[in-house]
Amino acid sequence: MPVLNESQRRKILASVVATTASKFADPAMNGVDWATVSAAATEEIIRAADSEEFERRINSLLQQLGTSHIGFFHGDRPRSPGRIAIAATFMQAETNEGLRWMFQDVHPGGLAANAGIRPGDVLLTLNGAEVVPPAPPVFALGADHRAVYRRHNEDAIAVTISVPASQSKKRPLIIPDQVVTSRKLNGGIGYLRVSMFPGMLGIDVARDISAAISSLAADRLVIDLRGNTGGGIGCLRLMSFLCADKRGVGYNLGRRQIEAATSRDSLPAFDKIPASKWGILPLVAKFGIQGRSVALFSEGLGSARHHGRVVLLINEHSASATEMVASFASEYKLAQLVGVKTPGKLVAASSFKVGHHYRVVLPVGAYYTWHGTKLEGRGVKPDESEVLSPEDLSAGIDTQLNRALSIV
Repeated sequence: MPVLNESQRRKILASVVATTASKFADPAMNGVDWATVSAAATEEIIRAADSEEFERRINSLLQQLGTSHIGFFHGDRPRSPGRIAIAATFMQAETNEGLRWMFQDVHPGGLAANAGIRPGDVLLTLNGAEVVPPAPPVFALGADHRAVYRRHNEDAIAVTISVPASQSKKRPLIIPDQVVTSRKLNGGIGYLRVSMFPGMLGIDVARDISAAISSLAADRLVIDLRGNTGGGIGCLRLMSFLCADKRGVGYNLGRRQIEAATSRDSLPAFDKIPASKWGILPLVAKFGIQGRSVALFSEGLGSARHHGRVVLLINEHSASATEMVASFASEYKLAQLVGVKTPGKLVAASSFKVGHHYRVVLPVGAYYTWHGTKLEGRGVKPDESEVLSPEDLSAGIDTQLNRALSIV
């Protein structure tokens, strides 16, 4: 981390405060008196003992706005939680070593899975230090991490997880080798798992979803979105496989449109993911002026054998674009939702330079379902609640999947 003098810190903080005031999606700043709050925190932030504390204190200031997808980080060495860096989520669990983090969703093709880690394994140390709840495991991108974990009733296992640098400083993200996986379960039930929706337009993930559903050729589907971190508009392809026709999904409004109280009916309609990159240019012409403000419609892919016989698995880590899928299925009764409520982290975000290679990530748009529900801070409730316990997870028992299979 860089060593900053007082003048540099003041300039960075001033840039963070000004950028947040001008770019934050809600012009009312979520009811927070941003000028007063930021002014009150200034001297404490400037007096931070080191760059790490400086970063933590600015993040604490930003958290007072009470929204997801907000943060402050150094672009040369970004850090990410496990769900982003190693494609794995965690739950708290009481173990023989005390309260620890247990691996929960471990996505195929992700760094954790490739290192041999399974759901139910317990993280003991990371880089030689214990990581005890509530402080979450955090991974620096572009670095090696030494993790020690314990499997159920077995000896501790040590592995090195090499986290690559992100391809984009604007959106630090590590994409698993496999984003879409599928297989047939007993009774011919199709099982489709999607770990994220990478890419702004999601051309690749949309293609992979189509190929997987076609290959399964199943009349019943379990779609597993647990631990899905969200992403871009590729989620529209999954929603389009839940119904035959074109219908309203939801709409996104940027700050300018929020200030103008823009109606969804006046927004440009996005209803088809292009088959290749050649289809991007017409979209630029159509949506360039409106930016992130757009109304989404399902693609109208026609009837399918599985329609009316779909179960979606969701949990507390199913965020962002995943919640768009869950809310669409719920509002139109296109699938049964099983699991626990999603986290309610659904806003459009961008990052902005604020000096000395630092960036601030801010919500720049608000998403509403077609029926006008704002999901940020609310989440989506399942039709059938099923909590996955650490004891069952450690024993290799997936009660949520078992519940889904009994329903479908």
